[in-house]
Amino acid sequence: MENREELLKLIETDSRLSIAELSRMLDMDQAAVEAEIAALEEENIIVGYHTLVNWDKTDDDHVEAIIEVKVNPQRGKGFDSIAAKIYQFEEVQALYLMSGGYDFNVELKKAPMKEIARFVSNKLSIIEEVQSTTTHVILKKYKDHGTFFVEKGKDKRMAVQE
Repeated sequence: MENREELLKLIETDSRLSIAELSRMLDMDQAAVEAEIAALEEENIIVGYHTLVNWDKTDDDHVEAIIEVKVNPQRGKGFDSIAAKIYQFEEVQALYLMSGGYDFNVELKKAPMKEIARFVSNKLSIIEEVQSTTTHVILKKYKDHGTFFVEKGKDKRMAVQE
């Protein structure tokens, strides 16, 4: 399908778009859109649908944390075997192999600070290949997945003149 990437971009921006809306936007038959979405799911290109919540507007007092992890990969195993040890934990929301000063970026599910501390000390840091960790707590979100979490108002960007 030639509109495959356009379909993916639309769904990624707003997964609540109906098949009818997508077919109008892509100028395609509804059955073709449904079939393409089914194929994308089958091929594991579309791997899930999520809702983005602004937790600051609720009474929830849990925090989100990002952990930088430096590891010592074992010969012949590389980073994938270490990643498998880390992403199996239910606390792990996302895991990325990184370039730069550390190897993995671990994003944790929202939890009380004590649970985050327990995860780092009792689960993550005891993995044999883990050399060090640095934990960052997210204090406030301004933008996530292209969505603004702050009230829209006057554009506060500085004007650039040539």
